[in-house]
Parts: sequence; structure tokens; C-alpha cells
Amino acid sequence: MRADRRARASPGAHEEDPLPPDMSSSTSTPPRFRSKTLTALLAFLFGSLGAHRFYLYGWKDLAGWAHLLATIVGVPGFMLLAASGRAAALGWWLAVPGAISLLAAFLAALVYGLRPDDKWDAQFNASTGRHSRSGWGVVFVVIFSLLIGAFLLMTGLALAFQTYFESQVEAAKQISQ
Repeated sequence: MRADRRARASPGAHEEDPLPPDMSSSTSTPPRFRSKTLTALLAFLFGSLGAHRFYLYGWKDLAGWAHLLATIVGVPGFMLLAASGRAAALGWWLAVPGAISLLAAFLAALVYGLRPDDKWDAQFNASTGRHSRSGWGVVFVVIFSLLIGAFLLMTGLALAFQTYFESQVEAAKQISQ
């Protein structure tokens, strides 16, 4: 970059520059290897905090920050629902983003864990020279992600529908009196 600026400033400045044209004076970090198993495990354990996104894409990833924000909003919503016996409307509004973040994290663990190693390396490890070798660890992460994620989804849907229909029955009782 420094050589390009000098070359634009004066035509003969390129010959005086000690750096070759393809190198810059700033140091760049080599690309780092990203493990598929570790990514799936981060999504499984800390996915609702965006850990897998930050591991893959860095701290500037907006989706990682969205996971974290949704969890920060969702935890008080869940606590409000637990304290009110699922009767607080504000609790439902606050808990939904947290639940979506949590379920999306389990889905991300499944997606990353089931991706073939060749596709994983082509996307995340193309310039590292290393190749992923997934073993039984990622298989267990995928199994538990599916088990716990499906359980949480079914539980959340059952509680939401139960609460909705109970409120409808109460409303019908009040109308009939």
C-alpha cells in the first residue's frame, strides 16, 4: 500500500522503495485454522451467546452480537414468565427472542456438525493448508444438539399453546357469566 501511494505521488518513487510491490509495511496475521468440531461444540454450549459466530467470523460479526442481545433480553423475560405463572405478556415478548437465539444455536450446531469436511475446509480453511478430520466428537455434539434442541422446541410450543388455550377458556367463562 505504501509503495502504491508513493508511485501515485511521483513516477520514479517506486524504484526507491525498499519493499517489494506485493508486500506492505503493515504486518498481517496468517489465516487461522477453524475446527468444525470446536465450532459445533461452541454452538451447542454457548451458541445463544454467539460464541460460534465470534469464533468463525470475529468480534465484528453482527449475527453474533444479535445472539448475545437476544439472550440478554430473553433471560429477564423467562424469569418474568416463571414468576408470573406464564401470565405476563411482557414476559412473552421478552422471552421469544431469547428462545429463538437458543434454538438457532442448536440448529447451527447441527448444520456445522453435519457439513462435510471438504466443504468446511473450502469455506473456512481454504488458505490455511490444514484439513479438518472430524471424528466421534462432532457426532456426539450433533446427537445431543438434536436431542436437546428438539426437546426445548416441543416444550416451548406445548407451554405456549397451553397458555393460549387456558386464556381462551378463561375469556369464554367470563363472557358466559
